[in-house]
Amino acid sequence: MKWQGRRQSTNLDDRRGSSTGGKVAVGGGIIGIIFLAIQLFTGGDVSDTLRQLETQTQTQSGETRELTAEEVELGEFVNAVLVDTEDIWNDIFSKNNMNYQEPGMVLFTDGVNTACGGASSASGPFYCPSDQKVYMDLGFFNELRTRFGAEGGDFAIAYVMAHEVGHHVQTLLGTSAKVRQMQQGKSQAAANELSVALELQADFYAGVWAYYNKQYLEEGDIEEALSAANAVGDDAIQKRTQGRVVPDAFTHGTSQQRKDWFMKGYKTGDINQGDTFNRR
Repeated sequence: MKWQGRRQSTNLDDRRGSSTGGKVAVGGGIIGIIFLAIQLFTGGDVSDTLRQLETQTQTQSGETRELTAEEVELGEFVNAVLVDTEDIWNDIFSKNNMNYQEPGMVLFTDGVNTACGGASSASGPFYCPSDQKVYMDLGFFNELRTRFGAEGGDFAIAYVMAHEVGHHVQTLLGTSAKVRQMQQGKSQAAANELSVALELQADFYAGVWAYYNKQYLEEGDIEEALSAANAVGDDAIQKRTQGRVVPDAFTHGTSQQRKDWFMKGYKTGDINQGDTFNRR
């Protein structure tokens, strides 16, 4: 992806190399692995899940370290992608007579405190609707490649960011709140199905973002996004972590569904075609 020379976003809070955000220890070992498997690219209100898994909060040590040249460059890339999401969603909302409120983004290492509770890097990237911020430990993408078999590449990061910003769009449009209300009183399987619809719509919105960002795309970028989507399908994760597939436990959609909805957004660029709740 072509990204150099873009303006800098004022909505990026890079906490890597410092402990200003506080470090949080979330149950490690198998608990951390299960949390990672279930919560990858989580959407909606993650407050309850984070509070359940938060086992202890360490005091701030005040320690800092200098970022490596590679880390600095990666932060600049993330900033450029964030700028692209801001420009594109501001334009889309404006054309639909709405006002887009830009989300914040926090880069952290190991652990972070959020308005939704404490989280460790094991949680994977997530969006917190309580403070309207996306949280990312960029070390996650090594995990995505080495443990879950994704190709990697810079556009895999861009796809994940666009997906999480998609959850912010759902918050602004009221979709997330409606889904949480619809889930009340439902069976776990029925509630999970609504969660799947929400996640697939965030994938669709990521595709819409890519559609309007074509001038910056390079050969292989879309393939990197599809590889990441394939790696984090519920069926793929369940096979890797438990050796079997349990459809009623799906919360994010299958690998094929995630790829299909991303591509539908990328091919159409039309936010009105993202009704994942009435898919057949």
